[in-house]
Amino acid sequence: MKLKRLIVLIVVALCLTNLASNSKQAINNEKQNTTQKNVLFVVTSHSEMGETGEKTGFWLEEFAAPYYNLLDKGVIITVASPKGGKAPIDPRSNTDGSQTEATKRYKNDKEAQRLIENTIKLQDVEAKDFDAVFYPGGHGPLWDLAEDKTSIALIESFNKQNKPMAFVCHAPAVLKEVKNTQGEPLVKGKKITGFTNTEEAAAKLSDVVPFLVEDMLIENGGIYSKKANWTENVVEDGNLITGQNPASSELASELLFRKLK
Repeated sequence: MKLKRLIVLIVVALCLTNLASNSKQAINNEKQNTTQKNVLFVVTSHSEMGETGEKTGFWLEEFAAPYYNLLDKGVIITVASPKGGKAPIDPRSNTDGSQTEATKRYKNDKEAQRLIENTIKLQDVEAKDFDAVFYPGGHGPLWDLAEDKTSIALIESFNKQNKPMAFVCHAPAVLKEVKNTQGEPLVKGKKITGFTNTEEAAAKLSDVVPFLVEDMLIENGGIYSKKANWTENVVEDGNLITGQNPASSELASELLFRKLK
């Protein structure tokens, strides 16, 4: 009898231990779910390179590298554009010479492609629903997002809420008309970078684009800095993160993620 009682007690103890372990795991899972971050990606809808007859859009590497860096860390990503629907990819970022591990992964990723083919209209998103925002570059933003009132208001809203904001390569162009809480240019007095005049000249597009990113940032009072062409360069000032070129996109997203933590 004593042996049977002992066995029963052992079984009960094991059951209680297992129940406690499962409960603890459930709590941990719940905590993990409630701390999962939401990041909004905003891409251009513009596909024409001025009057050249050539196509443009967003630069694939500048979307793919940050997208996978954040996705692999458990971040929930939403993609929006001014017009919604399929966002144009700059054809030059699809050439063999522009491929990276991230762009190759994108080309085999149906879910990521679905997001780009079905972007949400920018007017249907609000800063309060996201923890941060990331703007990939490409020349397209120079024509649409730089003057888009919805985008301008959205960035101002993110800034008022002191949420992290990252802009890479040509994407700092979208800050052209954005104001800070004092009504001055958002970049005024801020350490910042973006696609350089020499990089634009190397791309032979200085006379095609509506304005030069470097010149605009300086004219708006930004404390602009740059490194050699195509060199990784990311500048952080408060909740504002900017990258100089495609090579800077992954690091920009990494700094954004650190602020989310």
